[in-house]
Amino acid sequence: MESIYTQEFHVTDNCVDRFGKLKLSTLLYFSQEVAGRHFDRIAMTYEQLAEKGMFWAIIRQRVRITRLPKSGETIRVETWPMPNTRVAFPRSVAAYDSEGRELFRVLSLWVLMDLESRAMILPGKSGIALPGTVRGDELLPPGSLPAKNLKHHRNRTVCFTDLDRNGHMNNTRYLDWIADLLPSSFHEVHTPAEFTICYSSEAREGDELTVSWEFTEEGCLNLDAHRCNGEKTERIFSARLQY
Repeated sequence: MESIYTQEFHVTDNCVDRFGKLKLSTLLYFSQEVAGRHFDRIAMTYEQLAEKGMFWAIIRQRVRITRLPKSGETIRVETWPMPNTRVAFPRSVAAYDSEGRELFRVLSLWVLMDLESRAMILPGKSGIALPGTVRGDELLPPGSLPAKNLKHHRNRTVCFTDLDRNGHMNNTRYLDWIADLLPSSFHEVHTPAEFTICYSSEAREGDELTVSWEFTEEGCLNLDAHRCNGEKTERIFSARLQY
């Protein structure tokens, strides 16, 4: 059973922003695509999992960026599962340019969810066993992000194009929402060196989220998004981007 899986991606114009740099949402898409294909080979395909009433989801991600590739480049992306924890299946990803120089690195915490109840299924009760590999250069697992009172607020509704085939907002789309909070003039000269994003609850079509954010003096963007149901406020996702 292969412990490390490799795939090449060609960075096309639809993968980059207006300045030709890889979008952060596409970075996560590449990471998930290579992970998904590896899961298909060493565990079960999406369809096989669905037959058992399960699907994969990501609850936390940490990303370190050395350089964002540009349109026209071909990059090599490697992925490998790490030893599972009591609740999650950690997975590492590393990407390199054509000269073998590192571009970015990702550590994601994957979990199995019940299709009907949307409850988490613990690894020990899932019947899924993955080979755990530790190379020694993995990022530290992302921790939780404490809730904060943030200065700026914007409401946004989850629409059809935000959804994936699990029927909820795909985690790559959260990065597009975050990018849309800032103008082109900012993105032209700023690239995050590292970011952490935590997904606390599903966002479904029609949900209106209040996105709150604020910059610190240290060049860090903190962000929280909540959904209000009557008197109940539910945290949907949070992020911390270090520029």
